[in-house]
Amino acid sequence: MSLYVTELRRLGKRRVTRLLLVLLLLGLATVATAFSFSSHQLSKEVVAAAQAESDAQYQRAVEDWKKTVADCDAAKARGDQNTEDRYGPNCGRDWQPQPEMFDPKWNLPYQFDFRAEFPTFIAVFAGAVALFAFIVGASYVGAEWSTGGMMNLLLWRPKRLAVLGAKLAALLTTVLGVSLVLGAFWTLAFWLIGRYRGTTAKVTAGVWRSIGLDGLRAVGLILLVGAVAFALASLGRHTAMALGAAVAIFAISEIGIRIAVNVLSVPFGDRYVLSTYAQSWFMKQAELFDYDTCQFAKGACEPAKLVVTWQQSALVFGVGAAAVLIGAFWSMRRRDIS
Repeated sequence: MSLYVTELRRLGKRRVTRLLLVLLLLGLATVATAFSFSSHQLSKEVVAAAQAESDAQYQRAVEDWKKTVADCDAAKARGDQNTEDRYGPNCGRDWQPQPEMFDPKWNLPYQFDFRAEFPTFIAVFAGAVALFAFIVGASYVGAEWSTGGMMNLLLWRPKRLAVLGAKLAALLTTVLGVSLVLGAFWTLAFWLIGRYRGTTAKVTAGVWRSIGLDGLRAVGLILLVGAVAFALASLGRHTAMALGAAVAIFAISEIGIRIAVNVLSVPFGDRYVLSTYAQSWFMKQAELFDYDTCQFAKGACEPAKLVVTWQQSALVFGVGAAAVLIGAFWSMRRRDIS
C-alpha cells in the first residue's frame, strides 16, 4: 500500500477530522435553513398589499400636510409672527408629499436574490471551510510530532521529505474533496432558496461562470489555509504553534499595522493589511482611498484611489504560503527528529 493512501486513511479515521466535519455540516446546514425562513417569494398578493400600504401612507402624509398648512394659516390669522420658524416658508406649501416618495418596495418583505447575493455566501462558505482546514491541517501533523508518531513512521519509511509530502498531499486531497462536495450542496441549497423562497431572475450562463470563478478562488484560499496551518505546525512540532502563529499574524496585521500606519499617516495604509487582500481575492478588487488628498476648496472631495487586484492578492498569499512550506520541508530535512 502506498504511503499516500495510508496517510489518506489515517487522516479520515482521526476523531478530530470526523468531529470537525460533523460540526461543519451542522453549521452550514443551520445557516442555510435559518436563512431560508427569512426570505419570501413576492406573489401578486404580497406586491398588491405593499402597493396598498404605500398608497395609504401617501394619503396619510397628504392629510397631515394639509392639516399643517391649515394650522399655519390659522396661526397667521391670529397674528402669530413665528409661523415661518414653526411651519417653514409659505406655511410648508412647497413641501407637499409626492407619490414617488412612497416606494412600494419599502413595504415588501425581504426576498433573497440569488444572482446578487450568492457571491457573499461563497465567502461565508470559504471562511467556514477554511477554519476546518486550518484546525485539521494543524492538528494532523502537530499530533504526529507531539505523540512521537512521526518518529515511529520514519523508522518504517526513513524518507523524511516523502513522508511529509505524503501527509501534505493527503491533507490537501481531503480538504479539496470536502470543499467541492460541500460547495456543490451549498450552491444547490441557495439555488433552491432562490427558486422557492426568493428569486433566480437574470441568472445567465455568464452569472454561472462568475460564480464558478468565485468558487475556484474560495477553494484555492481554503487549500492555502490548510497548507499554511500544516507547515506552521510542522515547523513548531505542535498544533499550538499554528494556532499561536495565526493569532500573532492577526494581531500584527489587523491591530499593530493599522495603528502604525495611522500614527505615521501612511497613504493607503490598508494595503499592508492582510484582510484587504482577502477582500480583494473574493471581490476581485479592493478600492482604497486617501481622504487626506481631498480638495474641498473645489467644492467636492475627490480622494486619491488605489486598487488592489485579486492578482496581487494571489501573489501575496502565494509567496507567504510558499515561504512557510519551504521552511517546513527544509526543517524536516535538516533538524534532529528524535
